[in-house]
Amino acid sequence: MAKKRTSAYVCNDCGADFGKWQGQCSECSAWNTLSEVRLGVTRPGAAGRAGFAGAVDGQVAKLADIALQEQARIPTGFGELDLVLGGGLVEGSCVLVGGEPGAGKSTLLLQTLCGLADRVDALYVTGEESPRQIAMRARRLGLPVDKLDIMAETSTETICATAQARAPKVMVVDSIQVLHCDDISSAPGSVSQVRESAAQLIRFAKQSGTILLLVGHVTKEGSLAGPKVLEHMIDCSLMLESSHDSRFRTLRSHKNRFGAINEMGVFAMTDQGLREVLNPSAIFLQRGEEVASGSVVMVVWEGTRPLLVELQALVDESNLGNPRRVTLGLDHNRLAMLLAVLHRHGGLMVGDQDVFVNVVGGVKVLEPSADLAVLLAVVSSFRDRPLPQNLVTFGEIGLAGEIRPVPSGQERLREAAKHGFTRAIVPAGNVPRQAIEGMEIVPVRKLSEALEALY
Repeated sequence: MAKKRTSAYVCNDCGADFGKWQGQCSECSAWNTLSEVRLGVTRPGAAGRAGFAGAVDGQVAKLADIALQEQARIPTGFGELDLVLGGGLVEGSCVLVGGEPGAGKSTLLLQTLCGLADRVDALYVTGEESPRQIAMRARRLGLPVDKLDIMAETSTETICATAQARAPKVMVVDSIQVLHCDDISSAPGSVSQVRESAAQLIRFAKQSGTILLLVGHVTKEGSLAGPKVLEHMIDCSLMLESSHDSRFRTLRSHKNRFGAINEMGVFAMTDQGLREVLNPSAIFLQRGEEVASGSVVMVVWEGTRPLLVELQALVDESNLGNPRRVTLGLDHNRLAMLLAVLHRHGGLMVGDQDVFVNVVGGVKVLEPSADLAVLLAVVSSFRDRPLPQNLVTFGEIGLAGEIRPVPSGQERLREAAKHGFTRAIVPAGNVPRQAIEGMEIVPVRKLSEALEALY
């Protein structure tokens, strides 16, 4: 009879498991990322999918015969949070909220639960702070505290038993890294504890229909601490990002089984807690009366809405053998590629110049629609000629110097016109069929045409 395994080794980057330790993960080729996981005894039926309509374990059914019903969503009270979640909280879902220390994860969830407690039963489980500290923060923020239940506990079994008895509709666990299971000998925060604690809580949420909100810490690299498999287990992964020199916070969805990913919500940290920013474009367009060279406004697409942000570039003579290429909010490798296209197809060589590019406000631009804005800002700084204040631009640039259209071009132009911009340099494929009142649209097909239309 084969000996039953009592432990496994799990890769922290990709979640692959192996029977013995090895230096390199054969799945993702990462080095020294395998951690030992103690395998607990799984009770029969513990992994059931109860609570989902039409899902019966051990039975095969036609996909067309599965009973469908609309998932009712519970509004959180924050329009920006509901936008990132895809419309609100879904019954039986598990949401993981991560972020750096001090970003406002606990504050956001405490504000949300205090508001939800008036409508549904809510339970706040804290493992890092005492109930007195939570109460002091709630009173300082002026939150209603009459109907919210709170418990200080780090035992996963005790949390599940208490939640089973009280049957809350929404439960927050702060945080997953401090929980521990009694049948696992490793310390809290280890791969084994995080994996098994999350599995028990998610299993309870699916079977009881409880909405589970987990708080997760991040590593120094900015990724969620714990095994990668944790992100596969949950339904929605949110990251609350902050900048040390700004009071604004951005909430971005990296995974969402009930809505769009890469959705972004903007909050402002105030004395009364987090307040949602209803018009995010306004906070990123706080420009002076006289715009310096190298500054341009671009329209990026975040999830399901357009966002206007200012992009700045600085080109200066370099005294180094290898000139610097520094980006904040953009991909560093893409800047190097765009500068090569500018030299080859734009006739402008900046190989002996230091180039610095910054997205104002701490926004991270992940789409290629910022290519045209980057090169126009670089040319403006290199020639020391400011661009018009009423100019807005977007477009993807290919290696042959062609300017490709981007999705949702008409919505981007309408958002720019709403904020008072009257001139736009855009790809020819994004020119709307009907003219936008008060806006001059300049279609371009090549980089050379864009540079000619710049001034």
